[in-house]
Formats: sequence, structure tokens, C-alpha cells
Amino acid sequence: MIMQRALTVLSATLLLAIILAISGCADFAAAVRQVTYPPDFTYVTGQELRSRMDQMAFQLQLLDRALAENTAGRPPQQQQVLQTLQNIERVASSLQVGEAGSSHPFLQDFMVGFVSDVAQARNAVALDPPSYYLAGRVAGGCVNCHKVNR
Repeated sequence: MIMQRALTVLSATLLLAIILAISGCADFAAAVRQVTYPPDFTYVTGQELRSRMDQMAFQLQLLDRALAENTAGRPPQQQQVLQTLQNIERVASSLQVGEAGSSHPFLQDFMVGFVSDVAQARNAVALDPPSYYLAGRVAGGCVNCHKVNR
């Protein structure tokens, strides 16, 4: 009986030591991912994903406002639309996946096409005279993807 209690206490102490050692490691999961995932696999944490998506949503609101000027009888500010599209492209590119994939399946399926659409829209807005049609499609592109993925 005493031996059994001693083993239980020893087991509990060992388990506690292991938990403390793991939690003491700053980013144990990241260290494990370096060994278990291919080098070009992009692991996007939930916090990073939300942060980048929030950045993109903000830029898309700016794009919507700039394009809405056209409906008010004034042409959109070409430089503002171009800058906003560049920002969207930068954020979306940071969400793109490598050849090995990503931790977020919807990024694998849709982000490459979205970045391509943004680049085409940016090129069309840079023309003289500018074409804003594709920029309007970019603004609606998020709605299409999120409608599919929710």
C-alpha cells in the first residue's frame, strides 16, 4: 500500500514536471512543426489569420469607399484605388501558401486566384484611362469566398 502511494506520488510529480517543462518552452508547438511539416509548409495561426484578414477587410472597405465615389457622379481617385489594391495584394500574398500547402484549407483553395484577380485589377486601374470594373470584382471577391466557406 505504501509502495503504491509512493508510485502514485512519483507519477504525479513526473507528470507535473513534464507539463511544466512543456509549458515553459516559449513555443513548443512551433518547434514540433519545424520537424513534422515540410520546410515550405506555411503554418498560419488563428491569430495571424484573423489579423491579416482584418487588415484585408479594412483595405477592402477603403476600396469600396473609393469606388463608391463613382456612383456619386465623381470619378474614383485613381491613386487611392491603386494604393488600396497594392495593400490588398500585399496582405493576400502573405496569406498565400507554399508548394507544400498551408494549415488553412480555404487559403489553399482560393488565395492564389484572389491574388491574381487583385493584380489584374491593379493593372486595369493603372491604365490611361483607368478601368475600375475589375477593382469592383475584387471588392466582391471576399463575399464569394466567405459565402462558400461558412
